[in-house]
Amino acid sequence: MGVRSAMLMLRNPNGLSYAVIALLAGNIAFDLLLGVIDGRSLSADAMDFSDPARFGQLDLNVAYSMAFTLYVATGIVFIIWFHRLRMNAEVWAGDLQGRGKGWAIGGWFIPIGNLWIPRGIAADIWRASRRQPYAADGAKEMVLLNSWWTCWVAAVVVDRIAAQLSKRAETVEAYTTATWWSLLGYGLDIVAAVLAIFFVRRLTAMQHLKASGVIPAA
Repeated sequence: MGVRSAMLMLRNPNGLSYAVIALLAGNIAFDLLLGVIDGRSLSADAMDFSDPARFGQLDLNVAYSMAFTLYVATGIVFIIWFHRLRMNAEVWAGDLQGRGKGWAIGGWFIPIGNLWIPRGIAADIWRASRRQPYAADGAKEMVLLNSWWTCWVAAVVVDRIAAQLSKRAETVEAYTTATWWSLLGYGLDIVAAVLAIFFVRRLTAMQHLKASGVIPAA
């Protein structure tokens, strides 16, 4: 494949990366807001936890609906960005990609499997995007990817635990426990979103520089 034909197959991920970063920042803002709401409930009467009047004019249903809508939108745009980078990785080092291009989308929707499949795809994309795709990984090269992924998986697990505890709670102690798990989930969500922003920026820059002929060192 000639250089010209290869370049024609590349897709610019910059615009999508800006959208992903903006959406992730919005998720952080909502996590902070909802965390404050849940934190205030710890100092209120447990049986009034779901009473919106305790938070002035804030409509909790609207707040949670907006947060969920933003979360879904972030996931959609992130996956589109992720797939575009996977397409570019195919041009540079297709033989290093352990899974087909469709997995960059489908891998996120496989129950249980989505806790590790996208991480493997991300690592393959990273290797294809660096200066020497076929070199061994550096000692700390995958720290950012692994840190983000660990926090994201932990947040998913904790959020599900919090949801189940909240659904079953019928006593003051049960509501309090569910709230603490919820706060932990928000904290992990925030850390994961911050790390995701750094990851998106770094990997997008690597591909942009490589496509421009200025190859990054890692």
